[in-house]
Amino acid sequence: MSSALPMTVRDPALPARVRIHEVGARDGLQNEKTAVPTDVKAEFVRRLAAAGLTTIEATSFVHPKWVPQLADAEELFPRVRDLPVRLPVLVPNERGLDRALALGAREVAVFASATESFAKANLNRTVDEALAMFEPTVTRAIESGLKVRGYLSMCFGDPWEGAVPVEQVVRVTKALADMGCDELSLGDTIGVATPGHVARLLQELNEAGVPTSRIAVHFHDTYGQALSNTLAALRHGVTTVDASAGGLGGCPYAKSATGNLATEDLVWMLDGLGIETGVDLAALTATSVWMAEQLGRPSPSRTVRALSHKE
Repeated sequence: MSSALPMTVRDPALPARVRIHEVGARDGLQNEKTAVPTDVKAEFVRRLAAAGLTTIEATSFVHPKWVPQLADAEELFPRVRDLPVRLPVLVPNERGLDRALALGAREVAVFASATESFAKANLNRTVDEALAMFEPTVTRAIESGLKVRGYLSMCFGDPWEGAVPVEQVVRVTKALADMGCDELSLGDTIGVATPGHVARLLQELNEAGVPTSRIAVHFHDTYGQALSNTLAALRHGVTTVDASAGGLGGCPYAKSATGNLATEDLVWMLDGLGIETGVDLAALTATSVWMAEQLGRPSPSRTVRALSHKE
């Protein structure tokens, strides 16, 4: 493929720069049927950083019983923590926060649900019980000088409940914001969102006092809508987009959830729009090809396949 492609056509209505929150090393690898060796994970994070990604979610301090694929968090994090990038980690509770603090983590994330069914499946709690559990964790993290991200899953649809009322999502997002989360990542966990739905949720969050500057979006590509939904969010002013190198990942508690938006597909679109990311697409593609070889299967990312001629 010519290095002149994609041709850049700037849209002045869109942000000049987008920060990609890379989730492949955590959200992507936590769904693997077998554990990926720690050396491979560490090399993956290093290659992602070398490709220009500035925020790379490194691992999760969830109990190994629940996410055995990330049971090596204590071993992995010291191998990558000195990289000159942001390395947030997922913490489910105060015990997870203790583990993260002991290793020098500077950013953490909590994982809430917009629906009762998913809160029960994922956390064995009601939505409000989960929020109550997160509050001391978030408070302590902030007191310790850490940045805190609040993930909110099932924002656009739930496999058990179907459509999720926008006001329900707004209520839980607002609760995380009021708790002190610096950033709020809106998750389309089963990939059912469409652009109009995205625009409406963002508008109602603004009306409820949650500024766009605190919002990130996290789309799955189950129905091929991840990029169109991302573009809708960009048009609203969102400048932080979650993506997974090579399209790795899904959700272990939602069987209909296919892979995350592939970082390469996102970068191809953003490059074409003249939106800066700082990411070297060729280096990122090479990283995903390498990771696919480690996992023993081709990358689902269309851009990776096109650029590596492996269709």
